[in-house]
Amino acid sequence: MNRREFLQQSAAVLGSSAAASRGGAQPSNPQAARIGISTWSFHNFFSTTRDDNAPPLSGKPWDARDFADMMADQYHVHQLEIVAPHISPEPSYVRDLKARLERAHAHLVNIPVDIAELDQGGGLSDPDAKLRENMIAACTKWIDIAHELGGRSVRCDPGKINTADLAPTVASYKALASYGASKDIFVIIENHGGVGSEHPEELVALFKAVGKNCGALPDFGNFPDEATRQKGLKLLFPFSRAVCHAKGLKFDDKGNETAFDFAQCVKTSKAAGFKGVYSIEYEGEGDPHKGVQHVVDELLRYL
Repeated sequence: MNRREFLQQSAAVLGSSAAASRGGAQPSNPQAARIGISTWSFHNFFSTTRDDNAPPLSGKPWDARDFADMMADQYHVHQLEIVAPHISPEPSYVRDLKARLERAHAHLVNIPVDIAELDQGGGLSDPDAKLRENMIAACTKWIDIAHELGGRSVRCDPGKINTADLAPTVASYKALASYGASKDIFVIIENHGGVGSEHPEELVALFKAVGKNCGALPDFGNFPDEATRQKGLKLLFPFSRAVCHAKGLKFDDKGNETAFDFAQCVKTSKAAGFKGVYSIEYEGEGDPHKGVQHVVDELLRYL
């Protein structure tokens, strides 16, 4: 889908009045520059990440090289998060993507390294050092790509952490953090996939053990209940320097998130001194164009 098709589809979903009042005017909030959007919000429009039950596409699959223009035109957002499955690692593609980002005055905040290699065994926490070496090598390629694209961080999942023996996990992240530092790329870990969501203190222990250039990607929505959410965010945000995920799940007719206390999440991040980007991950029902706009509006209210 090209930029024109995207704007036509967005206008049809949001309605002409909403497009004029929201997407048609540059936000006046000076904090708007800290709002980002992840390609994952629109993952069903990309051929590599479509859900099995996703409705048929009305046009061509999206290309990440068009993403910067799309987000700038519709949402006036220039901070972007592009997941690895949406980027071809071919050098010519990466060069073209970089040129398109620069032309749109956009910045790559983070690449979530969702690659098949990290699904082997226990992932970066596997006790087999040789297996971990292969995974580290696979991740360093994406550190190189993030560096080439002017990115700030990569998110690499740890796999199955053995809390009784953090040594394999620590060794993996020390290697990644060291390599990332040489490329000015921060290595981050998200509270999701069974890691850090119910027991965020486990990630804190890992960050402290690894040391420099490794930290958190706090996600507002990835907790089992509100008490764990607020406890977890207070623990994770002090270790977050690049980006957090401003999740969108379910909204009322006034555009307020109802699945969790969104306003308190932002308040907690600010209290921790977080200075990074709030990258929007919309994972609710319905069209993501409208869902992303709801999260943009909420962030503008609370930032």
